[in-house]
Amino acid sequence: MKIDDASKKIAGLGVGTTPTRAGKGAEKTDAAGKASSDNVTLSAQAKALTSQSGSTGVFDAKKVDEIKAAIAGGQFKVNAESVADGLMDTVKDLISTRR
Repeated sequence: MKIDDASKKIAGLGVGTTPTRAGKGAEKTDAAGKASSDNVTLSAQAKALTSQSGSTGVFDAKKVDEIKAAIAGGQFKVNAESVADGLMDTVKDLISTRR
């Protein structure tokens, strides 16, 4: 079965090529053809959050190492009741925020 390009047969319909992008680092141009650039500024609150995250540890590296060693040694025990309680709390939070 032969498939032909029907769009080329329609009178008055020009089939052209799509312009390609110059690359990831290409400058953007506005409607007048002038080069434009995007600027991003952070609010004071965002700056405070980013500076806090670098100074305070989110986790205890020593505790993580202890858990890794316990898993590797086969001594790590999972408290299923605690995991289930945490899962139920999370589901309750998700349900309450949807309403």
